[in-house]
Amino acid sequence: MNATHPDIRTLLQRRIPGHALEQPFYTSAEIYQQDLENIFYREWLYAIPACQLAKPGAYATMRIGAYNIVIVRGRDDQIRAFHNSCRHRGSIICKEHQGKVAKLVCPYHQWTYDLDGSLVWANNMGPDFDPARHGLRPVALRNLRGLIYVCLSDDPPDFDDFARQAAPYLEVHDLEDAKVAHSSTIIEKGNWKLVWENNRECYHCSGNHPALCRSFPLDPEVAGVAADGSISARLQAHFDRCAAAGAPAQFLLSGDGQFRLARMPLQETAVSYTMDGKAGVQKPLGRVALPDAGSLLVFHYPSTWNHFLPDHSLTFRVMPISPTETEVTTTWLVHKDAVEGVDYDLKRLTEVWIATNDEDREIVETNQQGILSPAYVPGPYAPDWESGVIQFIDWYAAWMERALIPERMAAE
Repeated sequence: MNATHPDIRTLLQRRIPGHALEQPFYTSAEIYQQDLENIFYREWLYAIPACQLAKPGAYATMRIGAYNIVIVRGRDDQIRAFHNSCRHRGSIICKEHQGKVAKLVCPYHQWTYDLDGSLVWANNMGPDFDPARHGLRPVALRNLRGLIYVCLSDDPPDFDDFARQAAPYLEVHDLEDAKVAHSSTIIEKGNWKLVWENNRECYHCSGNHPALCRSFPLDPEVAGVAADGSISARLQAHFDRCAAAGAPAQFLLSGDGQFRLARMPLQETAVSYTMDGKAGVQKPLGRVALPDAGSLLVFHYPSTWNHFLPDHSLTFRVMPISPTETEVTTTWLVHKDAVEGVDYDLKRLTEVWIATNDEDREIVETNQQGILSPAYVPGPYAPDWESGVIQFIDWYAAWMERALIPERMAAE
C-alpha cells in the first residue's frame, strides 16, 4: 500500500456507514488489485447473452483483469469458456472481439483445438506427446435462461441459489429466442465502484438524463432499497398485478445483498425506453402479457445490471480495466424474428440508452476527477434517494472484510 494510505483493512474498519468511501478505494492500484483478486477473480460474472453465439463455432472474447478468455458454442450446441491461451507457448488464440471458426487455431504454431477445447493437432511434437494432456484450460460457465455467466475460480462459489431465484423472473422473457440488435462498449474514466454507485440511484436523473426521464420514474423506491425492507402499497399493487398476469415481479433482495430482482413500473404512460414511451419493437421478446408491466430490474454484483421489458431487453456488463477506468458494454436484445426497419427502428430503439450511457460516463468521470483532489472528504448519502448506493457500498465493504479475514487472522 502507498505509504501515504492506510492499509485497506484499516480503511474498512474506520468506514462511516452511510458515507462515501475514502479516496484510496477509488484511486489506489493496491486496492484495485485487491478488488480483482477478492471479487472479480472469485465471483460469477455476467459475460454475454447466449444468443450472441447463435451458431456452432461462434465465439466471443472477454478480458477480466489480467485474464483473457474465449467463450464458444460447440457443435453439440453447448456454450463453453476457456482461457484464451495456447497450451504450447501461451499465445492468444482468438484475437478478435468476436467471430466464427470451424476450430480454434493458434496463430503462432497452428496448434488446433476442437470447439470443446480438446487438442486435435500439434505438429512435430514427438512420439511421447499426449494431446489429451494439453487441451485448453476450461473456465467455469453457467447459462441462466440465456444469460452466460463465467467464473475464473478453480473452486467457484454457489450459483444455484441465484439461478433458482432468478429463473422464474427471467423465464417469461424467452432470451434464448433473442438476437442482438445492437451492442456498444464505452470506457468510463472512473473506478468501477463509481460506475455502480451512479447506477444505484436516480437522485441525479432529473438534472442529467432528459431522455431517460421520459420513461424511467423519478421515484427513489424504484432504484433504491428501503432500509427496513418495506414496500409501498402502490408498488405492491403493481407486483401483484404483474404476478397475476404470469410475470413474477415481487421485490427480491438476496440475503447477502449481491443480487436483486424486481419488476418496476415505468412512467404512467410509458411501456418502453423510447423517446415517446411507446414500444420500441412491434414483435415482443418474451411472454409478458401486460404491455405496461414495466422493466424487470436485475442486478448481480459485481458485473451486471439489466432491464427486461415486454418488447425488448437490455444487458449491461461492468468490467474494471484500471483503478480509474471501467468498461461498460450494453446489449439490446430483440426477438430473433424481429426485422430491423419493419418491427423496429434501430435508432429509436437505442437512442435513449446511448444518450444515458454517455451522460453517465461524463458524470462518473467528473466524480472521479473530484475524488482525485487532496481536498476530497467522503460525504453522506441521502438516506432515501441514495439507499441503493448505501446498499452497494455495504455489500462491497462486507465482501472485502470477509475476504480479508484469513489475512487478518494470520497476521494476529
